[in-house]
Order: sequence, then structure tokens, then C-alpha cells
Amino acid sequence: MNSDPQSSPFDQAPRPSQPPGLIAKLFALLLSAAFLVLAFMFSLVALAVVAVGGLALWGWLWWKTRALRKQMQGATMNDTQIIEGEFVRHQDEPRRKLPPQQ
Repeated sequence: MNSDPQSSPFDQAPRPSQPPGLIAKLFALLLSAAFLVLAFMFSLVALAVVAVGGLALWGWLWWKTRALRKQMQGATMNDTQIIEGEFVRHQDEPRRKLPPQQ
């Protein structure tokens, strides 16, 4: 064994001589159940706060973008013609300049 004159405070701590009794086990079980219920309640409250915050953010963004949605809907309702297609340029063809428009 170590014969060091400096002893740790943990060496002087009282050690239980018997395992915990029935009352101590029941108290530990009740305390554990209470902590579990509190943790579950906290998680439900936190989830509700996040859901309400997300819903409020979605509503705010929906309200702020309503003018943009109306503008986009008005642009598609006009008599504008949308042309879709592809453009392919081959590298071996020489570039031609367009004549200046007057």
C-alpha cells in the first residue's frame, strides 16, 4: 500500500456498511419518476414553443410576400408570350457580328 503521509479527503469519507434499504429505494424510484415526468413536460412545452414560433415565422413571411405573389400572378395573366427553348453554339463555327441596329 501507499505509505504517503498526505491522505486524500476521499480516504476519510464514511463508507456505507449496508446496501440501501427499502425506504431509500422507494424514495429513489419516486424521485426518478418525478424527474422523468418533469423532463417530459419540459420537452412538450419546448416543442409547443418551437411549433408556435415556426408558425408565426411562416405567417410573417407569407404576409410580407403577398405583394410579390400578386405581382407574379399578374405577370402570368397578361398577354405576354413565354418562349422556351435551347441554344447550342458549336465551337468550330466562326463568330459573326450582327449589323448595328438603327
